[in-house]
Amino acid sequence: MTYVPTTLIDRTFREKIVLVGVQFPGMTSDELEHQLDELALLVDTAGADVVARVVQRRDAPDPATFLGSGKVNELKEVCLAVDSDTVVFEQNLSPAQQRNLEKILGRTAIDRTAVILDIFAQNARTPEGKAQVELALLQYRLPRLRRASGSLSQQAGGIGTRGPGETQLEVDRRRLVNRIHHIRQELKQIDRTRDVQRQGRERGRHREVTLVGYTNAGKSSMLNALTDADVEAEDRLFVTLDPRTRQRQLPGGETILVTDTVGFISNLPHELVEAFMSTLKSVQLADLLVHVVDGASDDAEAQIAAVREVLREIHADAVPELLVFNKADVPGSRSRDLAKLYEGSVWVSAVTHENLDELIATVGDRLRTKDRVMTLRLPLERGDLVAAAHREGEVVDTSVDDEFVTIRVVLDEVGAARFAEWRTVP
Repeated sequence: MTYVPTTLIDRTFREKIVLVGVQFPGMTSDELEHQLDELALLVDTAGADVVARVVQRRDAPDPATFLGSGKVNELKEVCLAVDSDTVVFEQNLSPAQQRNLEKILGRTAIDRTAVILDIFAQNARTPEGKAQVELALLQYRLPRLRRASGSLSQQAGGIGTRGPGETQLEVDRRRLVNRIHHIRQELKQIDRTRDVQRQGRERGRHREVTLVGYTNAGKSSMLNALTDADVEAEDRLFVTLDPRTRQRQLPGGETILVTDTVGFISNLPHELVEAFMSTLKSVQLADLLVHVVDGASDDAEAQIAAVREVLREIHADAVPELLVFNKADVPGSRSRDLAKLYEGSVWVSAVTHENLDELIATVGDRLRTKDRVMTLRLPLERGDLVAAAHREGEVVDTSVDDEFVTIRVVLDEVGAARFAEWRTVP
């Protein structure tokens, strides 16, 4: 086991954290170091400072303490040496392992999932976002409830006090289960409302483009670049939790809806995936996913794989995807080179808007593979046909002469077949 001190900046009011990572068979030391680097960024985002790292090689986690009793004692010495408040494990801890570690170490022991949940709790802004985060937190904490010392209700005492009763632990568990059920009902109602809104969009025939990508890849900046949205875009992890949708008109005249979503990360906690399923429906139902990649990252390929794994988990891997390598303006960025390696991808800078026109054109081309932009020449007296064209598709342009109404309209395959006899060369 190695102990690596870390330089501190200012931790006057910040927790001091010791990171712990275990290298299991099949994992290289470089891979583990990269994971710990990312965990350090998460800890910093959560508002704490990493003061040391502890790394160990093992064939398998110890069932009781993850590291094994001897190594846990070494970890305790490191914690005392740096006066840490909390120990954070890169890998997930079981409730029993967490309890045993805290008892031995004399300080809080948590895992990567708990850090991510904490960041989400800090960044939730809307009622839906707060409810989703609370649901994830409760699902994480439920199996980790523990009996408080001496907190027994109607379970001990003399004659007249014994009875079925409940322990305080059981009362707490029941309260959490009830709260989880209540939040799920709230989110179902929000989901129904969103479905109604989505149906209205479908009637308007606006195509939906959803931005996905690794956290901090620049999706919010991309939304601003594409739609002049002026949404918050910071160089921090998980700034965006709530979906934000804006309109954009393509060069051909069609209007699309662009939605920014929560960032993904490798090993995204299951609790978050389940809690945010209503939000992630915008990913599942999109016409096109614009997969934004941090082209300045040394680990861009692994981040692409991590995002695609999450897409598989939420059953959105069949949605058409356009890879966009962002941050071409950053010195040393590999955006241009990566775009050459991935056929059909685009490089861009969401900050300087360099190559943005090519991205917009490519988005339009990808969407039009599913749609047909048709020019219809309808008799002036056939108001029913004009109304049907507006109802069936998105009308881009209209002109009227003495006998005909000429309409340029975006139609799907069914609508195109219905109006085939009225089609004319644009």
